[in-house]
Amino acid sequence: MDILHQQVHAEGTVIDLPPSVRFFTGDVTHAPDCDAVLRLFKPSQIVHLAAETGTAQSLSEASRHGTVNVVGTTQLLDALSRCGHVPAQLVLASSRAVYGEGAWQSGNHVFYPASRSHAQLVAGDWDPHGPRGERAVPLASSAVQTEPRPTNIYAATKLAQEHILASWTAAHDTRLSVLRLQNVYGPGQSLTNSYTGIVALFARLSREKQPLEVYEDGQIVRDFVYIDDVVEAIFMAIESPAAPSRCVDIGSGVPTTIHELAQQLATICGAPDPVVVGKFRDGDVRAARCDIEHATNELGWRPKWSLEEGMRALLDWIGK
Repeated sequence: MDILHQQVHAEGTVIDLPPSVRFFTGDVTHAPDCDAVLRLFKPSQIVHLAAETGTAQSLSEASRHGTVNVVGTTQLLDALSRCGHVPAQLVLASSRAVYGEGAWQSGNHVFYPASRSHAQLVAGDWDPHGPRGERAVPLASSAVQTEPRPTNIYAATKLAQEHILASWTAAHDTRLSVLRLQNVYGPGQSLTNSYTGIVALFARLSREKQPLEVYEDGQIVRDFVYIDDVVEAIFMAIESPAAPSRCVDIGSGVPTTIHELAQQLATICGAPDPVVVGKFRDGDVRAARCDIEHATNELGWRPKWSLEEGMRALLDWIGK
């Protein structure tokens, strides 16, 4: 079930699905659409992927993000209640964004920095500092250890989804698997929407031999995970339902700066070297990567795709 939002699915996009998949065009925020699907069948498990994305965009379109991500989730649950059905498990695609800046370390001290202010970013003061202004380094996020501290509205709505589903599943004695996804990329992604994938956008521009603009000082850190690895993690969560609930991080576990990403793509495509432009987005975090050990222990899952392999597969798909 998908609304096929034009920001992600350009007009004329072909929805290529296997014959075994039954597709519904519907809006999760519209109760009759949820009711209509649940009248046709009662799913043993539900994978909840529907969400509005975009950190900076959520700051100016807060109602849109809140409606889809929060109300869309409660509409699904209300529809289940109306038809008297409790699935064996719900699987939620959450986001690494719930951690905000995450935990940082200065010396032996671990702390949670405040959100970077607009004035700080204007001044080019990119890195969070320790309590006394000292240099600090980011730590890998872990669902079993790192406190969620959203720094933008999108992140806050994703954490709200987690809390809503945790409350509902606990009250109905059913199971919940929350997968906090890092930066997902790969074939099928929108090539024009900068809010749903910097890798796809950079790949398209590199193929066109355009120089890539790298924000801040180029040292923003992200954890890029290939779509096939994410699908495998979802599949494993379905195959081995939680008992009674779990929350795991899904990423490559490898930190990559945006400049490193841009340079690798430029090299592969023979494009000009990236240009560090000093621009920024309010609400963006400086560093995001995860510890995948818990996902391995819970699901038996490990990523198989390296960043270079994934980028080449994406470029091949773009060229078709």
